[in-house]
Amino acid sequence: MPVRIALGMAATAIALVVAGRRFWLISRLVRSGQPAPGRTGQLRRRAEAELVEVAGQRKLLRWSLSGTAHAFTFWGFIILMFTILEAYGDLFSKRFAIWGFGHNPVLGFIEDFFIVAVLVALATFSVIRIRQAPKRRDRQSRFYGSHTGAAWVTLAMIAGVMITLLLYRAAQTNTGDFPYTWWAFASHVVGKALHPLGAGVNADLETTFVILNVAVIMGFLVFLSYSKHLHIAVAPINVAFSRRPRALGGLDKTPDMDMEHVREDSVFGVGIIEQFTWKQMLDFVTCTECGRCQSVCPAWNTGKPLSPKLVIMGLRDNMFASADRLLGRGKPGSSGGPDRNVDVQTLVPSTIEPDVLWSCTTCGACVEECPVDIEHVDAIVDMRRYEVLMESRFPSEASLMLRNIENQGDPWGLGRDKRIEWTEGLDFEVPIVTDTVPDDIEYLYWVGCAGALDERARKGVQATARMLNRAGVSFAILGPKESCTGDPARRLGNEFLYQEQAKTNIETLMQARARKIVVTCPHCFNTIKNEYPALGGDFDVIHHAQLLDHLVSTGRLAPTSGYEAKVTYHDPCYLGRHNRVFDEPRSVLDAIPGVRQIEMRRCKERGFCCGAGGARMWLEEKIGKRVNVERTDEALGTGADVVSTACPYCMIMLDDAVRAKSKEDEVKVLDLSQIVEASLGETRVVGARSE
Repeated sequence: MPVRIALGMAATAIALVVAGRRFWLISRLVRSGQPAPGRTGQLRRRAEAELVEVAGQRKLLRWSLSGTAHAFTFWGFIILMFTILEAYGDLFSKRFAIWGFGHNPVLGFIEDFFIVAVLVALATFSVIRIRQAPKRRDRQSRFYGSHTGAAWVTLAMIAGVMITLLLYRAAQTNTGDFPYTWWAFASHVVGKALHPLGAGVNADLETTFVILNVAVIMGFLVFLSYSKHLHIAVAPINVAFSRRPRALGGLDKTPDMDMEHVREDSVFGVGIIEQFTWKQMLDFVTCTECGRCQSVCPAWNTGKPLSPKLVIMGLRDNMFASADRLLGRGKPGSSGGPDRNVDVQTLVPSTIEPDVLWSCTTCGACVEECPVDIEHVDAIVDMRRYEVLMESRFPSEASLMLRNIENQGDPWGLGRDKRIEWTEGLDFEVPIVTDTVPDDIEYLYWVGCAGALDERARKGVQATARMLNRAGVSFAILGPKESCTGDPARRLGNEFLYQEQAKTNIETLMQARARKIVVTCPHCFNTIKNEYPALGGDFDVIHHAQLLDHLVSTGRLAPTSGYEAKVTYHDPCYLGRHNRVFDEPRSVLDAIPGVRQIEMRRCKERGFCCGAGGARMWLEEKIGKRVNVERTDEALGTGADVVSTACPYCMIMLDDAVRAKSKEDEVKVLDLSQIVEASLGETRVVGARSE
């Protein structure tokens, strides 16, 4: 057997054994997780995700220069799979050709183009890393906390693959064995530089570099199986099994909280690593440590200890450290499954600090930004469930909120009788459903706790009601029958209270025979629309911003030039990012002749949270800068007269921050419906002033 074949096959065999053992371990660890229903099916959507997210590199391309360089590197590796086949074929025959492609000059050109493109991309990465090196240890860097040392090894190994590939092809051009014409431009250019060495030396170079090419490829395979660059292999798998159509909106799991089925050994939430699902464990090993999630997290950006990236990295480290227990190794008589009889420390606080867990607003910015579809929010809520339901460990100030929901049906504990007080300021009667929604009523208006009970949020609800009445839209309310949807309880981790609230509300809505529901609060909107179906409540739900857009676009509401203001619109996380309602509110504002919209730097998909989600509305914010102040500073920086939103939570949080800065006389925080109403009045309104 020729030496080249022996060396090439030996390197391949060793690498496949070493890397194969590692991949098999990872596979077993992932498969030791709990079932993850709903991760198959929807094949068309999953195929589209592979094309758009993996092949199309959609999320990475948002990051311009580095994203483009990464995309070319990714596409280069896909195309250069042909050259790997050719390298192995060359070990056996210097005239080897891939069946079906042969020595088509177009293939030669494409291969050379991507060799050069990948080398340029690697040079770009190197320059970026050198320029950013002093900043990477800074908390503001998205690479803070990442294992950045291995990145140079990765760049060197990829460069090694490209350089050895180019050199052995170049040497072939001088031995007469290169199968491609001048279309393979890079190989021929480098070949000209090697030509003076003579045919004999070039033959030796060709043999040397083809063996080195195979060896470096196999070495890179081993390296990536033990490093964070494992994502190269597992990211496409993770994307394929991600929640479709999106990993935002409703939470993934709705555990059975029926107390009749609860046993003494029942566990709710996730307290130790093996209680995560296999998909969540796949998330952990897929993390690229790129820090894109960290860079957009409102908690991290305001000095809190929560980094979505570091949470996933910590859980991944815990998973590998727990490998013996997860796989039952070393236990007499073990069947190879998880050893569930060993006492272990809970993830909180051994791996995740409490302040990390409770800083999350569940805004979903991390999930939106992640290029490999990791579902951070679900993991955090799962751990919160365990802390609340199994350990009774949660921020003390949340106790009152939970008791109020349980006893009074709202987080403030004001009671059901207060839910109709907002109607007293209207000059028309609002029907209250006592039995079923009458046939002549088009919408059931779900007002929500904040809209019904908070003085500032009531103004938005009243304006919405007046706009519906003015447009001739018939609607009714549940009044005292309405109760908290359970969203704050669920995001805090009290799944039991959420389900009790949800089941009661679903029964109420079904008894009322609610056909169409219009909702003001995005949290109520998201819960009824996306989470109640899992408990049997499937309703037709629309947000008031969507309905206003419809009424304006069809001419049933006709804004005039009576309102003039510079308006910046704040995207509520649970309306925008979680439910993709971005355009409708802006369309409404665009229809008002006197309004000039000014976008904040972080808007739409990248909108910045107000700080109220994830039950944070009722928790103290003692660490770092307040999230609502950070967002309000950005809004004030636009020079707008009005900060508009379409969420009572956001309205309260932003208004609090404006007042804290003593800017309430200069800038108003208004619901979208209030601006529409002002544009329909006879009084000319300029900014926050009337004339």
